[in-house]
Amino acid sequence: MTTKVTPEHLSRAAVVYVRQSTMAQVTGNLESQRRQYDLAGAANATGFATVTVIDEDLGRSGSGSMERPGFEKLVGLVCTGNVGAVYCIEASRLARNGRDWHHLIDLCALAGTLVIDPDGTYDPRLINDRLLLGLKGTMSEYELSLIRQRGLAARDAKVRRGEYRFALPPGLRWNEIDAIEIDPDEHVQEAVRLVFAKFRELGSARQVFLWLRAANLKMPVMRRNVEICKMEWKAPAYHTVMQILHNPLYAGAYAFGRVGQRTKVVDGRSRKTGGYKKPRNEWSTLIHDHHPGYISWQEYEENQRLLLENAHMKKNCDRKSGRGGRALLTGLMRCGRCGRMMRVFYGMAKGHAHRYQCRGDDGHVGAGLCIGIGGVRVDKAVALACLDAVSDRAVEAAIFASDQLARSTNDIVAAIERDLEGERYEASLAARRYELVDPAKRHVARELEARWNAALERVAELEKRIEEKRAGLAAQPKIDRALLLQLAQDLPAVWNAPSTDTRTKQRLIHSLVKEIVFELDNDTNEAVLLIHWVGGRHSELRVGRVKCGRRPTDATPTAVQALRKLAGHWSDRDLAVSLNRMLCRTSDGETWTTVRVRDMRERLGLPEYDPAKSDGKYISLGKAAEQLGICRGSAQMLVGKKILPATQIMKGAPYLVPIEALSSEAVRIGVQTVIDRRPKHYEDYQYDKVVRLPGI
Repeated sequence: MTTKVTPEHLSRAAVVYVRQSTMAQVTGNLESQRRQYDLAGAANATGFATVTVIDEDLGRSGSGSMERPGFEKLVGLVCTGNVGAVYCIEASRLARNGRDWHHLIDLCALAGTLVIDPDGTYDPRLINDRLLLGLKGTMSEYELSLIRQRGLAARDAKVRRGEYRFALPPGLRWNEIDAIEIDPDEHVQEAVRLVFAKFRELGSARQVFLWLRAANLKMPVMRRNVEICKMEWKAPAYHTVMQILHNPLYAGAYAFGRVGQRTKVVDGRSRKTGGYKKPRNEWSTLIHDHHPGYISWQEYEENQRLLLENAHMKKNCDRKSGRGGRALLTGLMRCGRCGRMMRVFYGMAKGHAHRYQCRGDDGHVGAGLCIGIGGVRVDKAVALACLDAVSDRAVEAAIFASDQLARSTNDIVAAIERDLEGERYEASLAARRYELVDPAKRHVARELEARWNAALERVAELEKRIEEKRAGLAAQPKIDRALLLQLAQDLPAVWNAPSTDTRTKQRLIHSLVKEIVFELDNDTNEAVLLIHWVGGRHSELRVGRVKCGRRPTDATPTAVQALRKLAGHWSDRDLAVSLNRMLCRTSDGETWTTVRVRDMRERLGLPEYDPAKSDGKYISLGKAAEQLGICRGSAQMLVGKKILPATQIMKGAPYLVPIEALSSEAVRIGVQTVIDRRPKHYEDYQYDKVVRLPGI
């Protein structure tokens, strides 16, 4: 070694590269760390005056699948030419992949940097040393692949037998014979069972989460890091509830490989990311009835189906749960022509009407809409059908609802009592610790006394909550069967009462109806609703459609009648617009133009419009809007609200606005209201010039 380390090398710095692959090795394999750090002393003994230790890569794999800032720093120092030697405990510490290894060796050869390990000193510029370093790098990479392959094969063999141990969720644990069993802690058991019971009752994971939050209950969670794996009680979180409902281990099944990894190339390097859920047919192992569970596998399957249905926009053709809003059949209406779920559109004019519409294949331009119908009549018809279906069971449903409320309160009390039992144990433990301490150690006694008092306060708080819940349950009115019988007769009135929540109606409809297939019968002008009830029965319901867009025959005057009344008051162009607006047609069924109006007027001997003969007291609605500085639509809105006075010679004719009305106070206020609704800088991009009234 002394023949290869020259004074030129000693005049430069030495770098000691320290790395361990995992955080478990960092915290557990301390002797390996100590040996690597001791290389700094060996570098000083060799004669290097400056020694730099790079240990930023502790806990990072050298396989090339993750970033290594320490290795990048090492490469940067070698490139400067100020490094005489790189010290490592073995070749695998520098890199476990050929790319990083050979790149570093090439740079060391160019800069004249030595590679030193306990086995010897290597000069990459020498062909024999370069060959030996290449073999070491190749063997290191092969060793890593071999170890990984051997470990995965052994793990998969244990997984297929259901014997491989992994971290279990709260409520389950490994016993002394490496078998999964239910946690003997009753507090944990009841907390997990409560989640499944409430999900069967409420039918939604979010509702379970909100119920747990409202009840101020705590849920067990596992806290895991490199050294600690223990259970803690924390406020419920939504993902905690979802993890319990989705985990097949609670159904007594041994499942492994439910999530996978994906590899992608980032900046020329492979990067692995995990946590991707895989479909069930791609799981590594699924063994039914492997251990005792909290629910059966059939219940687990039903829960997964319900969670999938409740997932908003998970599948466009799945039914959705009730989310409020005026529409009663949200998520239930399916198009009978294309099979897509129908969407709900709410009217903006009055805020009351809504419409069920199938958009069809709206992903393609020009495909057009499918079918739709107004929702008010459909909602009423389906509601009456549901009320008829449940009228015979109204009393039983009311009694069940009252019992369900009592059970919910009892569940909360039972959960608080389990918390109280644990807090009483903690208080007694704190009391024993306080009694065992030497009174002379006041700094210790004060701390233990404070902990004891805090435990007693938590016990008192839980006892108070239990008393409040029991008092509230006792204060609830008793069930009167006679009143319930009367309620069964008045169920439609209760349903239609303004105080009845729409969300409650939707949940009731969803509990009765699985799906409604909608189709239009153009021959009878009816909407055909095929109701699929939850019990498996089907019934057809027909709802009459509103006949819209049909004007009575006497409401449309003839062209001759209209021209006799309007001629002389308006120009031929305005007359053509008015005739088309009144749906008048020529003798051959064409629309009116200025030329056709002039020909008809001359044949009838009607006078031509002469602006000079007008009295000047009236102007058209368009000119009035121009003088007011607003658009014609806003001016017509003011006419409809009786703010701007205007008259018509006949319905459909242009409006005549008195000129003197433009300066009235009511019109000024109405115009200012229209202007105030405009967005900021509206005049800059909408009009070249805006004419405002004086004083506005």
